[in-house]
Order: sequence, then structure tokens, then C-alpha cells
Amino acid sequence: MEILRSRAAIENYIKRQKQNGNRIGFAPTMGALHDGHLSLYRKAEAENDIVISSIFINPTQFNNPDDLAKYPRTEEADIKLLEGAGVDAVYLPRIEDLYPDGAASRHYDYDGLEHQMEGKFRPGHFDGVGTVVETLLRQVQPDRAYFGEKDFQQLAIIRKLQQQLELPVAIEAVEIRREPGGLAMSSRNVRLSEEQRAAAVVIYETLLKVRDWFKVISIDEIQQRVAEIFSSVEGFRLEYFTIADEETLRETDFFYTGHNYRAFIAVFAGDIRLIDNIAL
Repeated sequence: MEILRSRAAIENYIKRQKQNGNRIGFAPTMGALHDGHLSLYRKAEAENDIVISSIFINPTQFNNPDDLAKYPRTEEADIKLLEGAGVDAVYLPRIEDLYPDGAASRHYDYDGLEHQMEGKFRPGHFDGVGTVVETLLRQVQPDRAYFGEKDFQQLAIIRKLQQQLELPVAIEAVEIRREPGGLAMSSRNVRLSEEQRAAAVVIYETLLKVRDWFKVISIDEIQQRVAEIFSSVEGFRLEYFTIADEETLRETDFFYTGHNYRAFIAVFAGDIRLIDNIAL
């Protein structure tokens, strides 16, 4: 596996691959890798000639400086995982490779997708996501780029970004990978205590209940039941729960025929923020 630590290095590598006619699959990450990330590369390997990863903890998408400071940094272990997964190259850019004029976000209009859910609680977050993803896609020039459905809103926004900027890349979704018990795999899970990890299965269990309640009881009643569940779990705080249209991500108060819906949830376990979602 080639380790590329500068923009010049990735550009030279990509030039060679293009000259050889290789199809490139790419999945950007912020490191602290787990099997959820590796599932992206397994799908990429099946559909491309060359698979590239990137690891960069993007400062412009963090609203909370403490969250940025506490984000796990495990480069050496990550590189070993990527090698074991058969990834061909990993791009480890310096901040000046992605932000030559300083770490500041560009502004994007995602047709309102950015104002829903995460956007309400993390202002500016999706400008940061869009800035780093656009820059990486332009530098890596992949044929296909892979993103997980755990960050479903981010996936929708990246699809919108690709459409608006007419970037020559196919955006591919990969389903959520879960730990035993159902907790969605996340880099933040390493910060959970054993007790928190055991209790956090309530998130997925609640989503499964919501799927059963869907179309049987009203959304108001579902909201009340979800709030009651988390009010009884010590050390956990529900930040939001919503049922939204999969295409627009707008919250709905009724189930309209011909629309696909998804339940979204964000929960704090102590100071560790966990998100999840499920198709209804």
C-alpha cells in the first residue's frame, strides 16, 4: 500500500493510475477506523481496479472545539487496517494540502438539506463537510466514491454537491454496520465506557420499535414514546428524534403515500454524541 502525504504525491499517483486506465474507488475518512469503514473498501474493491483511502480530521466541520480535540487519532493502527483490507493507497494530507488559504469553509446551498436535523444543532457543519469532500474529490478524481448510510444526511448532501457541481464521480451508499447488540459502528464508540456501550443498544432497539410502530400509531405518539424511553435511561440524553422524507429530509407529521421515510436520532451518552437512523 502506498502512503501519500502531500497533494503532489496524490496527484502523481492519480496521474499514473489514469494513464494505466484504472478505475478508482475512493472513501474518505477521519481515521479511527472500524469495520464500518472497511465495508466501504470491500465494496470499492469489488467495483474498481484501484482503491484509495484518505485520513484527515477536518477542523471546519466541528462546531465544538472539545469534540475536535477529543476525536480519536490512531494513524498507525488505521494504516495497518487499510493494508489488511487490500487498500492500494492512503492519502494523508496536511492541512495546507486541502486548505492552502487557511482552514475556512466555502458556503454551499444544498436546497435546504443542510437546515434539517444535524444542521439545526451543528451550524456550519455541512459547509465544512462540503468543502473538504469537494477538495478531496477534485484531487483524487475517483470514478466512484463511497459513503456510509449511518451519516445519511451527509450522504444526501454529498449527492446534492455532486449534482450541483457536476463532479464526474458516482456517489455510492453503503449500509450501516453494527456491533453485536445493534449499536451503529462509529469512531466515537471507542470513547464509550463498558457501561455506556452496553446501555447504548437502546438506540437501535428504539429504532426497531419505531419501525414496528410506523403506520400503526401517529407520529406524535411515536415521538412521545421515544422521549419516554430515553428519559428512563440514566446518563443518556435525547438530542433529537425525527421521522423525515428520505429525499427532502424534511420532518413529516403524517405518512403520505408514495414517499419513503426514515427515522433519525441523535443521543448523548455523557458527552459522547451518537447518531443512527433506520429506513421505515
